[in-house]
Amino acid sequence: MRVATIQMHDLVAGTLSETEDGYIFRYHPQYLSAPEAQPVSLSLPLQREEFHDKRLFPFFDGLIPEGWLLDIAEKTWKINSRDRMGLLMACCRDCIGAVSVFAEEDSP
Repeated sequence: MRVATIQMHDLVAGTLSETEDGYIFRYHPQYLSAPEAQPVSLSLPLQREEFHDKRLFPFFDGLIPEGWLLDIAEKTWKINSRDRMGLLMACCRDCIGAVSVFAEEDSP
């Protein structure tokens, strides 16, 4: 199982886990209780319950680069283009926008 920490602006918003059955996203309780808490995506509204999907949630998949930038990432980090979680953790630490993704062991 691989786990990524999801940040919204500079706050830890939750975790994204890749399991044998698919993907799980959950908001941290501390984030949910923060007055400045915002959903990371309209498709992932603020809630205490986990989100489950067989495939990587479209919002997170959309953060992964495409085209020539994806080719560079695949060659540099030797990550298969089908390894969406690996690409997400390798390429999305400093995305355009408010969301950042860190491998759990690299989490700030």
